[in-house]
Amino acid sequence: MAFLQIDKLLQTVVNQKVSDLHITSGQPPVVRVSGHMVRLETKSLEAEDCVALMKSITPERNQQELQEKGGTDFGFAFGEQARFRVAVFKQRGHIGMVLRRIPNEFLTFAQLGLPPIIAELIARPRGLFLVTGPTGSGKTTSLASMINYLNDTVDHHIITMEDPIEYYHKHKKCTINQREVGVDVPSFPEALRRALRMDPDVILVGEMRDLDTIQAAITAAETGHVVFGTLHTTGAEGTVNRIIDVFPTSQQEQIRTQLSTAIIGVLSQALLPKKPKGLVAAYEMLVVTPAIANLIRENKTYRINSSIQTGRKFGMQLLDDALFNLWKSGLCEEKDVVGKSNNPGELRNKIANFKKGILEEESEEEDDDDGH
Repeated sequence: MAFLQIDKLLQTVVNQKVSDLHITSGQPPVVRVSGHMVRLETKSLEAEDCVALMKSITPERNQQELQEKGGTDFGFAFGEQARFRVAVFKQRGHIGMVLRRIPNEFLTFAQLGLPPIIAELIARPRGLFLVTGPTGSGKTTSLASMINYLNDTVDHHIITMEDPIEYYHKHKKCTINQREVGVDVPSFPEALRRALRMDPDVILVGEMRDLDTIQAAITAAETGHVVFGTLHTTGAEGTVNRIIDVFPTSQQEQIRTQLSTAIIGVLSQALLPKKPKGLVAAYEMLVVTPAIANLIRENKTYRINSSIQTGRKFGMQLLDDALFNLWKSGLCEEKDVVGKSNNPGELRNKIANFKKGILEEESEEEDDDDGH
C-alpha cells in the first residue's frame, strides 16, 4: 500500500518538476515549487502513514541509523526518471522525511549561466577549485556540470567522494569512479588518502568539513591533481578565510602559503526565485591570479573583493554585481536580490540610485521636449 503511495507522490514530483517533497504527520504531503511550499490536495498524513512511506524506500542500514541517531540520509533512484536525496528524521517522536529531486540530465555551463572562464580553469593540470554557497544553492548541480564537461572533453580518471552520491556519471571520455562515504569508504579523509594511490587526474571532495580533509585536498592539489571541493561559505573572501581559520594559529602562515599556490578559483553561488516562476543562480567568481595569490599569502584577504571588481578582464565577478544585474534585467525582485546579497545596504543603495538615474533621465528628456 505504502509503496503505491510513494510511487504516486514521486511521480507527481517528477511530472511537476518540483525540487523537494516534504512528508510529516498532521498535514498532507508538501512540495516546494519555485521556492514556495505548496500542500498537495490529498488527505492529511497520520504518524503511521509516515512510517509506512519511510519503510517503503529506506534501506535496512539507514533504518538502523534512524533508530540509533534519530536521522539518516541516503540516495535512491526512482526508475530511470529521477534520483532523490532523502533525509529521514524524527520530530516530536514521529517520522518526517524530505526528498530532494536530483534531475537525470546534466545542464551545460550556458544553461546554468556559469561564468565561461570555468571551462579554462578546470582544464588546468592541477589546482584546487572550490564551489561554495549555502545548502540548496545548487553547488552539486554546478559540480556535476563541470565533471560532465570534463567527461565530454578530456580522457581523465575522475574519482568522486560524495555523501550521498547524487548525480550518476557514465564513463564517456573519462573513467569515473564514484565512492559513497558510509557505503564504499568510511570517511572523507580516508577516501582522499586512498584516492591518491588510484592514479587520479581529478578528485571531487563532496564536503571539506574538517582539518584533515582540507589539508589532504590542498596537498592533492599541489601534487598535480585537479581537486574540486565544496564549502558552505558565502563569497570568495569568506571562503579563503574559513579554510585558513580551520587550522591552529601556529600552522596558519604555512597554510596561507600552500593555499596561495594550490587554489585556482572560487565559485560562490546563491539560488533565488525568478519571475514569474522558477529559480535562477547568481555567481561570484574569483580567479586566482598571481596578484590574488599574493593577497592570500600576505594575509590581506580583505582586499580580495576589490580585486574581483577590477578583475573583470580575467573573468571575475562579485556576487552583488551578479545580483544587481538579475534585478536590472527584470529576472528577480528587489527584495530577493537584496536578501541574498553580501552587502545588502550597498546593493539597496545601488538599486535606489539606478532608479533615481532613470527618473532623472526621464525628466531631462521631458525638459528637452519643452525646450523645442
